[in-house]
Amino acid sequence: MNYIKHLTAFFERVSQDYDLNPTHISLYVALFQSWNYNRFQNPVSICRGEIMRISKIASFATYHKCIKDLDAKGYIKYEPSYNPFKGSLVHIIDLTEELKVKKNSSKTKVKNEQVNEQVIEQPNEQELNKHQTSTEQALVSSININKHIKHYKHDIEPTKNKNENNLLNNSENEEKKLREKKKNEADSTIPILENVISFFHENNHTRIEAEKFFNYFESNGWLVGGKTKMKNWKAAAKNWMLNSNKYSKPTNAPQPNHLHTQNEKNYDEPL
Repeated sequence: MNYIKHLTAFFERVSQDYDLNPTHISLYVALFQSWNYNRFQNPVSICRGEIMRISKIASFATYHKCIKDLDAKGYIKYEPSYNPFKGSLVHIIDLTEELKVKKNSSKTKVKNEQVNEQVIEQPNEQELNKHQTSTEQALVSSININKHIKHYKHDIEPTKNKNENNLLNNSENEEKKLREKKKNEADSTIPILENVISFFHENNHTRIEAEKFFNYFESNGWLVGGKTKMKNWKAAAKNWMLNSNKYSKPTNAPQPNHLHTQNEKNYDEPL
């Protein structure tokens, strides 16, 4: 028993049988597996629970319906056993003979087609004469066709060059835009201390003020107002320069002052 040919014939038959569904196929494969375990002896005794487990069928009704459909379609011969201590018998029908018949029919079709092609390829003398005259006419027309092709190419070439130039210009413009975006992003990203100091020097401010600005925003994660992320540190630095007193820490230390008493007091007077 050649099980490869048998399965090939089964799937070819199933592909043309539209009454079967995937449940029928899984059940047949489970039956074939049990047949394989028993070394292809017919009939083979099966256990319903084992076959349902292998075929992934959970319903008893679905199992009985599918196995009866396979029996009615001629894939198997099913002999149910109503004894709980005795398994049912299944006879797997050999399908390889159908595959041989199909191969032979396909070979005969191919041979008939080859014979018909040979008959068609042998023309009469009149047909040859007609063919010769038609080839002369075709040569003349081909010359005209070549002329049209040359004119067509001549017309298309400048349009191609224009399109290529437009593509190059668009690519250059896109590259410029990308460069500008990168520059703007570099200006707006989180700076280092040296850049901040140089920017404060350019705007006539001290290094200490630059360090105050850097340390203040470095400590809060470069957030404006403690909530929103900073978009442009240079703009924030300019605001810092304008409102430097706002960001400086207030001193709450008490200021020295004279008591509200007279400086020249006469201690001879009673209180």
